[in-house]
Amino acid sequence: MIVCIAEKPSVARDIAHVLGANNQHDGYLEGNGYQITWTFGHLCELKEPHDYTPLWKSWSLSQLPMIPPRFGIKLKSDKGVEKQFNTIASLMSKADGIINCGDAGQEGELIQRWVMQKALVKCPVKRLWISSLTEEAIREGFQTLKDQQEYQSLYEAGLMRAIGDWLLGMNATRLYTQKYAYGKHQVLSVGRVQTPTLALIVNRQKEIENFVPRQSWVLSTLYRDVKFSAIQRDEEAEAEEAAEIAEAAKQGKMLKSKGPIYRQMEYATEQEGKDALEAIKNNPFTVLSVTKKKGFETPPRLYDLTSLQVDCNKKYGFSADQTLNLIQSLYEKKVATYPRVDTTFLPDDMYPKCPQIMNGLFLTKNAGTQPYAEVVKTLGGKPLKKSKKIFDNSKVTDHHAIIPTGVSPQNLTEMEWKVFDLIARAFIAAFYPDCQFETTTVIGEVKKGETDAVLFRVNGKVITDEGWKVVFKKETPSMGSTQDMSLPIEGEGLERGSEAENSSLPVFQEGESGPHIPSLTDKWTTPPKPYTEATLLRAMETAGKMVEDEELRDALKENGIGRPSTRAAIIETLFRRNYIRKERKSLWATPTGVGLIEIIHEELLKSAELTGLWEKKLRMIERKEYQAQTFLEELKQMVTDIVTTVLNDKNPRQISVTVEPPKNKKGNKK
Repeated sequence: MIVCIAEKPSVARDIAHVLGANNQHDGYLEGNGYQITWTFGHLCELKEPHDYTPLWKSWSLSQLPMIPPRFGIKLKSDKGVEKQFNTIASLMSKADGIINCGDAGQEGELIQRWVMQKALVKCPVKRLWISSLTEEAIREGFQTLKDQQEYQSLYEAGLMRAIGDWLLGMNATRLYTQKYAYGKHQVLSVGRVQTPTLALIVNRQKEIENFVPRQSWVLSTLYRDVKFSAIQRDEEAEAEEAAEIAEAAKQGKMLKSKGPIYRQMEYATEQEGKDALEAIKNNPFTVLSVTKKKGFETPPRLYDLTSLQVDCNKKYGFSADQTLNLIQSLYEKKVATYPRVDTTFLPDDMYPKCPQIMNGLFLTKNAGTQPYAEVVKTLGGKPLKKSKKIFDNSKVTDHHAIIPTGVSPQNLTEMEWKVFDLIARAFIAAFYPDCQFETTTVIGEVKKGETDAVLFRVNGKVITDEGWKVVFKKETPSMGSTQDMSLPIEGEGLERGSEAENSSLPVFQEGESGPHIPSLTDKWTTPPKPYTEATLLRAMETAGKMVEDEELRDALKENGIGRPSTRAAIIETLFRRNYIRKERKSLWATPTGVGLIEIIHEELLKSAELTGLWEKKLRMIERKEYQAQTFLEELKQMVTDIVTTVLNDKNPRQISVTVEPPKNKKGNKK
């Protein structure tokens, strides 16, 4: 008998249906030579401190650091867990072989390995690795089972992550609570990922609080009903460009200068601005140059989990945790692929399956309509393009980007439809042509003396072929509502399809001249914006470095803090522990959160960049480029150093944990 173990009952039923194991028993299904059982998340966990020695039961500074000589696991203390584990252990004790059908990721590997270790499994174990729960994917997966040993490094990375969280969380939480918490029953929770995430929010909050606005004055003029802004040569930028060209030349590369670089002119005092205005107001405006350039914008990338959470937060206000639950539900309903991914690419072998997926979207119905029929029909009659921006084996590891499966959605909630719609349109748009546009730059001048002049500039942009952008303009299948997918809520730009407006200019001729109306306005520098869940997710992904360029962001992902699947839970943990609060969409640290970060002096505990280096090592363990034992020794040394430093701290400050007033059923504070 072959025993298959899935991560939850619903997945076990899907697998049993494909394998023909339709006989229901208490805790498993059976048939056709298979027994299919399941866990429900973590049945096992790392032992608690008191499980190693009674001395660690009470919280005492004298017992720190707590470093077990060997880490062990135990069953969770729950009658339902114990009952299901006994069923699993009984089946496995008689099995001829086992197939690990857990979630195809680091956490899923850890969950099932711990259960099999606890059950003292002796028989051979194979691994099912699939990216969707469709019948076709499950059948293909069972035809390509691999030996579990091939996933040993994945398990080791997951194990080191769990041990790292235990070592740092258990020791640092007790350390800071005993040293700095005010009053009994107050706990200052410190974690390997949650603390640097909190530090990001606190540091941004301090930047905002300490921000000193600076006033300047900007000169503009109205010529032929078009507003031109005063500009000046940006010598610093030109020097940087020259240095880049020189460096490239040393390496045998040829880079061309883009010509003069300009920036907006700002006057430090109002009087300077007024003097300039007075000097030009009676002189004519002359057009010096009209430059037209053709450009294009490629379709946005497919979704990984973080970019999906970002867009759902910006467009619909969904929290990261809500989006994760919604896409997980779509995965279990077989309409979307595996969600916990950090790549936006597909492997080459997915290309032949894409027409079938596209056909499934064409047939998709919602509220009596076919919302994707028109945009899919445009692609019909010719092969789908195969671009390196979509298909790249080198950018895909365990799983590919989140895409539809081609299965027609049934019985989706309104929120599920919204998430599915984003995924579906991103998939369709990926195969559309580029958006083509033409930019026009007009530079003019107004004399303000015999040899001096003020330069002015205006830019225009006209979309000549919308290309992929038409995909995001159609009806959104959200219970029949119609929305422009290119217009995000609350003025925030979506990461895809956000720029839909044209800013055309009248026809200008070089040398033309005429009257104009100059004006002077003041301008204030603005503080940085507080984090939203969307921008915080991006900051976690790139270790605090906010970048727009997708390729640069890919490079920084290696050092991101947390994993795509855990970042939502980290944010929820900060809320639950009352370290952060939300005002509309903005995230703010509470006094407790601020106080905790202020009292932590160890950069390893609160630096997103340094924590990102630890995350990088975990990924290297997964790729067999770093030894798990080396990582563990580094963890132990780090914890020992932190404990020593804090114990020697003479700072008498203490932190009080603030608690939010309870809310009544209407959501109002009592």
